[in-house]
Amino acid sequence: MGQRIIIDPVTRIEGHAKISIHLDDHGDVAETRFHVTEFRGFERFCIGRPFWEMPGITARICGICPVSHLLASARAGDGILAVLIPPAAEKLRRLMNLAQIIQSHALSFFHLSGPDLMLGFDSDPAQRNIFGLIAADPDVARNGIRLRQFGQEVIEMLGGRKIHPAWAVPGGVRSGLSASSRDHIRAKLPEMLTIACDALGRLKQLSAKYQREIETFGVFPSLYLGMVGPGGRWMHYGGKLRVIDHTGNILIDELDPIDYRDVIGEAVEPWSYLKFPYIRALGYPQGMYRVGPLARINICTTMGAERADAELRELRQAVGPVIHGSFYYHHARLIEIIAALERMEVLVEDDDLLSTELRADAGVNRHEAVGVSEAPRGTLFHHYRVDEKGLITDVNLIIATGQNNLAINRTVGQIAQSYIRHGQFDEGILNRIEAGVRAYDPCLSCSTHAVGQMAMEVDLYNAQGELINRLSR
Repeated sequence: MGQRIIIDPVTRIEGHAKISIHLDDHGDVAETRFHVTEFRGFERFCIGRPFWEMPGITARICGICPVSHLLASARAGDGILAVLIPPAAEKLRRLMNLAQIIQSHALSFFHLSGPDLMLGFDSDPAQRNIFGLIAADPDVARNGIRLRQFGQEVIEMLGGRKIHPAWAVPGGVRSGLSASSRDHIRAKLPEMLTIACDALGRLKQLSAKYQREIETFGVFPSLYLGMVGPGGRWMHYGGKLRVIDHTGNILIDELDPIDYRDVIGEAVEPWSYLKFPYIRALGYPQGMYRVGPLARINICTTMGAERADAELRELRQAVGPVIHGSFYYHHARLIEIIAALERMEVLVEDDDLLSTELRADAGVNRHEAVGVSEAPRGTLFHHYRVDEKGLITDVNLIIATGQNNLAINRTVGQIAQSYIRHGQFDEGILNRIEAGVRAYDPCLSCSTHAVGQMAMEVDLYNAQGELINRLSR
């Protein structure tokens, strides 16, 4: 008899989601779905607001990555003004985005995925959380806290607060960086680099334990999309779009973000509130692509940072020039933290950071603009249309998790098919299915279900809809 397994909620992610697994008459996996069960509606209720307000409004989409929306929105505002912002404002925005990448990746690796990686996927679920990690390895947990704290401190120094800073605005930024704050950042960087490099070394050692997971967590060919800078350098802010195929061939390069709709289509399904972006040239769903840390290290020619480049070369030599396994999102995050810290080392020595020339003044000069920034989880698009008064008439937001949606669904299916046989499953198997989702660090809204023992029930039904088994934790 056919059966259905429901995982609701998926734990240790930002937002609300569930997984449904349908088994055939032999108890093997026939179909899986990753459902996003919340609806926010930002694209609709922003209509009618002045575009000046959009950075502050859209930053409220998420409490974990508000900086990403803040910067993408401000860049769209720059486009409506049709201005080049002052060099100091550009560099300060870059500094804040580097801090955002550091703090968000640290949260993902140490707090959300760390319990699985450090304690084991089959460890006691009552202990498999950040508190269990603190008890088992307080130094690792403490380092994760310190690394994330550093990123948040830099955001606060620039924007006045760690979460939802009202700082980046159309035309520039509201305030600069003080000399004392620059000195504080400079003094902390060596310790943060040591923490990040040690964490990556620890992950490489742990990977030997998880060969089956490495081989089954989202290992399939796909396209990859992200921004790169001149010469294909790793870029997190202000680059052009690149798309490569699974062999590393560049399909699209130097694409101006304003033309994203020529390349990206968006599909919807009745069982999820999350859209399904795809590459138009291949159609839906064949045009599946991935964004985020793994995509960025795949599409770039160089990280533009000595230690990060050495780590990337080592990873490519071990795995291949294009890395398909989603387990390696964890490696990519740590490589990006190292790159972000190295970039920050260079940036804090730039005296433009102390300039008071921070904003370009203008009115509405264009009625349509697209702002793009590399959020920690991947490429983020803000597309606005305005009337002659600057009031928003249309908004389209394409978030990173949406762009990974097809890949997340396929990853869930691959893990389920690898582990569930003849209708038999246990808590560790279900945790691996969730961990496949966590590898992408999905951000569905403000963070929920992040720590502690999560409420979860998995029900097993027969083809007649009768409950035949239940597993709770």
